[in-house]
Amino acid sequence: MPTARSHFRFRNLPAKATVAPTVVVMAVCFYGCILWTIYISMTASGMLPSYEFVGFDQYSRLFDTRRWAIAFTNMFVFGGLFIGISLVLGFGLAVAVDQRVRLEGAFRTIFLYPLAMSFVVTGLVWQWLLNPTLGIQDLMRDLGFENFTFDWIVDREMAIYTLVIAAVWQASGLIMALMLAGLRGIDAEIWRATRIEGIHPARVYWHVILPMLRPTVMTCVVILAIAVVKSYDLVVAMTNGGPGNASDLPAKFVVDFTFQRANLGLASAAAVIMLVTVAAALAPYLYLGFGRKGR
Repeated sequence: MPTARSHFRFRNLPAKATVAPTVVVMAVCFYGCILWTIYISMTASGMLPSYEFVGFDQYSRLFDTRRWAIAFTNMFVFGGLFIGISLVLGFGLAVAVDQRVRLEGAFRTIFLYPLAMSFVVTGLVWQWLLNPTLGIQDLMRDLGFENFTFDWIVDREMAIYTLVIAAVWQASGLIMALMLAGLRGIDAEIWRATRIEGIHPARVYWHVILPMLRPTVMTCVVILAIAVVKSYDLVVAMTNGGPGNASDLPAKFVVDFTFQRANLGLASAAAVIMLVTVAAALAPYLYLGFGRKGR
């Protein structure tokens, strides 16, 4: 006689059988590749994988490499500014559009338009706009502002901030759409109650609406953090890591050392450090956003 446990095991069997190949492929390709990368980072691999185990020697070499120190520092500068500004700007745009303004559809299209372009196209457009001899600086000087200077893209100290400008321009529309969806899900009775109580809208957004949007905010943070880790095409198209290595990021470091420097072991060590850093940075936010609610 079948038990309740066996009945549960065979329930929805066709659906489970349909999903099983995808689960297996994801487990092998995703988690398997992560484990393989961790192992390769502890070997003396060069152009091709080598299984000569060297322990943590590659990590020691990595942190003694000046280019990695620059790229790793830039990741925090770029990531912190990119995520913070995108969240603030995206939420502000969502609040503005949520006021049922006229031509709302047109505004949403305009704000979402940059998302339709790849980071390569975005990087090329902003490279032209920030070029001192062709872009904004040249335009302002042609208009009569002879002393106007905006040459960040060729300034070692400011080049990383030009990447932030381009990335925020592309991503803020997506954050606006996600935040707007969350705002539209807020019960109208909450707004009615706050208006009756005479509470200032700024306090309502800060103390009531934002806590209710915490899962949406956490989702936005994860999406933006993934974009930070994947920021290779934007760097290559816009600055190619220059001037020098001033705007280098870990993703470009990994690709360059894998394919140009033929140092697979060092590149794998850098990839592992990126994974650990992002996981450590996101873990508290994910716990605050989802863990307490689930518990």
